[in-house]
Amino acid sequence: MVDPRKENRQLRFGIIGLGRIGSSFVSAIKRQSRLTLAAVAEVRPEVLERFGRDHPATLYADAETLCKDANVEVVYVATPTHLHSEQVLMALDHHKHVLVAKPMAVTIEDAERMIDLARRNGLSLIEAHPQSMEIPILKMREVVESGALGRVRMMHNWTYSAWLYQPRLTEELDTKLGGGVTFRQGAHQFDILRLIGGGVVRSVRAMTGVWDPDRRTEGAHTALLDFEDGTVATAVFSGYDRFHSSELTFGLGQGGTPENNVEYAAARRSRNTGDESELKRLRGYGLANSTPPDHAERGQPFYGLTIVSCERGDIRQSRDGLLVYGDEQKREVPLPMNKSGRDFVLDEVYRSVAEGRSCVHDGAWSLATLELTLAVLQSGRERAEVMLKHQVPLQVSMSEFLTSNQTTEV
Repeated sequence: MVDPRKENRQLRFGIIGLGRIGSSFVSAIKRQSRLTLAAVAEVRPEVLERFGRDHPATLYADAETLCKDANVEVVYVATPTHLHSEQVLMALDHHKHVLVAKPMAVTIEDAERMIDLARRNGLSLIEAHPQSMEIPILKMREVVESGALGRVRMMHNWTYSAWLYQPRLTEELDTKLGGGVTFRQGAHQFDILRLIGGGVVRSVRAMTGVWDPDRRTEGAHTALLDFEDGTVATAVFSGYDRFHSSELTFGLGQGGTPENNVEYAAARRSRNTGDESELKRLRGYGLANSTPPDHAERGQPFYGLTIVSCERGDIRQSRDGLLVYGDEQKREVPLPMNKSGRDFVLDEVYRSVAEGRSCVHDGAWSLATLELTLAVLQSGRERAEVMLKHQVPLQVSMSEFLTSNQTTEV
């Protein structure tokens, strides 16, 4: 039971990094009356100045100074993956709770150090996974959890996009630094499938593809996940900008945004038309494409095509909710569009830090998703099945989580 003295407590956030990921959480934080955006840190002075004109937060030019700010309780580390370990440990050393962008680290060892320090300091360490926290995915898990269709037996997530040819920094195309589609996008797929399936994957057999000699990192993968309870799942991803899975998802993509490509393979064709680092800079706070549109203005968010098969029925998304295929009929279940995955991520943070309750994406769960991501890469290299040992079950009742966060019931 939640301590009534902790209800309506204000949490003061600091954000490190105002790229597209960090910027996308600014409006989500400001939407919640129980959260305050107290400070930001950004190395680009023009971005920091622009942010300061819009928001009454304390501005810092480096991460460590923000971590020392006594007015900040929770630090969101939204910087490139290879910086996560150093900056998360820095924040934990200064006794800040931490929300970190996915993937939480590049190696198991780094993740374990982060988890150990958070535990020793009595702090929350949570990974931001907005794609697996979108309402259709949470509701799929709730249906599975209810047992209404019997046990889950098979799942698939198939995503085809232009990821590899969108503007990328050098580290985003370097697997050793956490780059490539398996690290950057597969992590979303694996988290979605683990959440719906309950968490514990026994082994993985995978293929990864590096098919463009000019972009020598994983641009595609196919992974077969064998869950401990016998459930099987596939995760298929291609970022090579040919077929797009939005053709199978009512023309909608991440954030529920329509993906109507004016020109075929537009990202691939335009990859050499400018300095990528400059184009990437234009996704910083307050510039073009810095913040994805709110999905409530569009449709339900789709991270590729997700299909869940249970003993007595199948589930997939519709434009407005879920399609449930039972033994006797197909029915559509409309879902609310008043909360995004980022809102639910922040609910997780509040639940953990202010109320002392368990959340989905704690350190142990996030380590398990990282282990699976690394295992897919290993299996692709070795062409062999890889057994897993850091997997943990889902500790949160999805029905309780959704009810406590005031979401309309199915």
